[in-house]
Amino acid sequence: QVQLLESGGGSVQAGGSLRLSCTASESQYCMAWFRQPPGKEREGVASIDWEESTDYADSVKGRFIISKHKAKNTLSLQMNSLKPEDNVMYYCAAADVRSDYECPGGLSASAYGYWGPGTQVTVSS
Repeated sequence: QVQLLESGGGSVQAGGSLRLSCTASESQYCMAWFRQPPGKEREGVASIDWEESTDYADSVKGRFIISKHKAKNTLSLQMNSLKPEDNVMYYCAAADVRSDYECPGGLSASAYGYWGPGTQVTVSS
């Protein structure tokens, strides 16, 4: 079973930056970051495949950057220009590749079968 663990969460003032990291127990082809605001469904933030193709939610485009360090099995999310709306729990996710070795899902939570326990990001105004 794939194990994921997030780190880097914490408190930051609005307009500031924070970098989240996710360490996987083994190399993954398909990975993504999700977040879940209180009382709402889990939503996709950014995804990345083995070929480094990325997808971002409209709410974070131009502010967040997803990247992957394959050699270290590490996924990162650079969060810039943070807003109070970003004050939620963030989760790292991974998905098994399809039979054609392409990644499923993109920003769809249902496509990911492996999840980290989450890390809290607090943005103060």
